[in-house]
Amino acid sequence: MPAATTKDALIAVTEKDYARLRDLIADIPDDQAMRKRADDTSIKDVIGHRAHWIDLFLGWYHDGLAGRPVSFPAPGYKWNQLKAYNADLRRAQSGLDWAGARSMLADRHAALLDFMTQADDKTLYGGPMTGANNDWSPGRWAEAAGPSHYRSAAKFIRACLRSDAG
Repeated sequence: MPAATTKDALIAVTEKDYARLRDLIADIPDDQAMRKRADDTSIKDVIGHRAHWIDLFLGWYHDGLAGRPVSFPAPGYKWNQLKAYNADLRRAQSGLDWAGARSMLADRHAALLDFMTQADDKTLYGGPMTGANNDWSPGRWAEAAGPSHYRSAAKFIRACLRSDAG
């Protein structure tokens, strides 16, 4: 799927992919969502992870605008340490229940849409994101944190549901 290149396209793909994920997880019971699977990861963990990465993106964006150092992916971690970072995130979110994970995702999705709605095409796609040290625009980063992550979460969850069915 080609990346969005306009505000309207970005908002449309974000809303579409979020609605698909929201509908997919709506009826998953607590025990199924909380069950650990491969890599000690549950459906709840994947949803909490996606919500967290929206916060990371928004933090990167605002840190760059403010002239503060941008820590990719997070303070104390490098991109080649994502597996460790994600394991640490699962531990940090271990007290999060299924309802809380879904609520957190809905809240972060709303914050992401608010960012997109307030921005214009130039802000989203007029050049690289400040502090990112690469060529990705804020719109491209937003797509990676939102709809791209929503799609990968849905893929993981569908595989879990197929496995559970048998």
